[in-house]
Order: sequence, then C-alpha cells, then structure tokens
Amino acid sequence: MKLAGCLLLISGWLIVLAALAMLPDFTMRAAFVVSGLAVEILGLGLIARGQVTEQRREQALKQSISGMGSGTGFGGYR
Repeated sequence: MKLAGCLLLISGWLIVLAALAMLPDFTMRAAFVVSGLAVEILGLGLIARGQVTEQRREQALKQSISGMGSGTGFGGYR
C-alpha cells in the first residue's frame, strides 16, 4: 500500500505540472490542479493506512509472542 501511495503522490504532481504547462485556459488549469491534489490526497491516505496496518501487525505479533493475545500463539507455551 505504501508503494501505491508513493506512486499516487508522484502522479498527482505530474498531473498538476502537465496542466500548468499545457492548458491555456485558467478554468481548465484549475480543474486539473484540483484533480491532481485529489490524487495526492488519495496517495497520502494510502501511505497512512499502510503505516497503521504495519503497526497493528507488529503489535499483534508482539502480543502473540508474549502470550498476552487470545491464547493462541507461541508465547503461551512457557
């Protein structure tokens, strides 16, 4: 998910730069800039979600190893 988020960030910037370079009309530029920013926001959301998911996995692994989880795990057999 983090890789997809980074790719969305890059593509959002490319959309904005291409709109500024190629479109002559201000309203068309503004529309593409807004769409590029929306793509970047989606990318940031994916990066944040990937980070939260990774932290949850690490916490679940630590709990299962220490035996504090739901009773199933390596740490339960001491």
